[in-house]
Amino acid sequence: MDDPRITILGGGTAGWMAACLFAEALPRARITLIESPAIPIVGVGEGSTPQLAALFRRLGIADADWMDRAHATYKTGIAFEGWSGPDSRYFHPFASAVDLHTEPGFHAQARARRSGIDVDAHPDRFFLNARLAAERRAPIAPPHFPFEASYGYHFDAHLVGAVLREEATRRGVVHCSATMREGILADDGTIAHLQLDDDSRIEADLFVDASGFAGVLAQQALGVPFLPFGDTLFNDRAVVLPTPVAAEGPAPFTTATALSAGWAWAISLTHRTGNGYVYASRYLSDDAAEAELRRHLGVGDAVPARHLRMKVGRVATTWTGNCLAIGLAQGFLEPLEATALHLVQVTVEGFLGAWRDGGFGARHRDVFNAAIARRYDGIRDYLVAHYRMNRRTDSGYWRDNAANDRLSDSLKALMTCWFTGGDLVAEVERQDIARYYAPLSWGCLFAGYDTWPRRLRAGADVADLARIDDILARSAANFPLHGRHAEA
Repeated sequence: MDDPRITILGGGTAGWMAACLFAEALPRARITLIESPAIPIVGVGEGSTPQLAALFRRLGIADADWMDRAHATYKTGIAFEGWSGPDSRYFHPFASAVDLHTEPGFHAQARARRSGIDVDAHPDRFFLNARLAAERRAPIAPPHFPFEASYGYHFDAHLVGAVLREEATRRGVVHCSATMREGILADDGTIAHLQLDDDSRIEADLFVDASGFAGVLAQQALGVPFLPFGDTLFNDRAVVLPTPVAAEGPAPFTTATALSAGWAWAISLTHRTGNGYVYASRYLSDDAAEAELRRHLGVGDAVPARHLRMKVGRVATTWTGNCLAIGLAQGFLEPLEATALHLVQVTVEGFLGAWRDGGFGARHRDVFNAAIARRYDGIRDYLVAHYRMNRRTDSGYWRDNAANDRLSDSLKALMTCWFTGGDLVAEVERQDIARYYAPLSWGCLFAGYDTWPRRLRAGADVADLARIDDILARSAANFPLHGRHAEA
């Protein structure tokens, strides 16, 4: 079946990203995207992982073709402020090719310090993107420099959706502006067709549910259970408001600052800074959260705020019958690591491989569902570790997170490895979880929280820090200063 009928319910960034991926992989497919003008797009996400850059390259969309349109800037990683104490800070970088020469030194230093030797093992010293962030450089290597730096983006989510819509329709995707009235099931429990508000119907071989938190196809029509993660990820609300771009220009990184009952993001676009406070409603009311965010930003009541509710967790099965759930209809892991679009991409790509290999049937469905569930759970564990490792004592929220014992066996093993001086790289490989977060990421998290033995003894560095400093300094000097991306 080279020309399947595929119907995507819901637009937004997730729906149009899926449309592009299906159109690229199945150029003869008959793809329709139904987007209701009556349903607003959530549009909270303003950051990405490097996988989005890889997708744009595959689609033939150059940075210069879309970044101006979406007020986009480059993102080298995330700066975590105050997560293990008021003055604590560490940077989670996206990996670069240069890091192959410096990462072994970081792991060696960290393991020596965990064994009680007083050596420098703070992650910010060891990775190129951390230096690019500190020097406010764009992660775009010039032609004469042979090593690339991975990067994501900051952007206006609505405008990125428009870019992807333009690309999808150029590839033949039909855009249907309508509201679905009802999903009609066949006798075998699959979706037979969608009934629209104009009494027309749409039939398909595959229905893609991109309908947001409502999950009107997977959860409502097919009854797929939703598995909440609230017992380990406490945050379920967000309040959002913009501020002007800083005087020094847009920062090439996201900042995540710990507050009393969650954390605040700062994301620099070319025309404004996006800010939000992700918090747990059981510890803080909506009004109190908004007031705390305004104090944090120094913003009065004149700037309007927007309040959002988050449904954190995932569906039990992403692929059910002839329905694939993506985006918020599939699940949501709070925006700390900006993984929402990455999950859409890997879900659609993984599904396409399984669907085609199975002759456009369900032969590989269980294997696919298990792989996606494991990825969600792996990302969840990395997020939970940020909270569980905290050493703040200034609020019940942080104390309860630090005391959380509802951890997966995987996360328990990683923490045990770290605190007992084990080989973190080997433990990540043993668990086969590097595809979610690599040893670099786990090491930066644990070391960034400054979790070392209390008593340290004198000892020599086990890595050549002068050489590492020299490699990173000389490499970073090749990258342009970050401002408006067109000037980078």
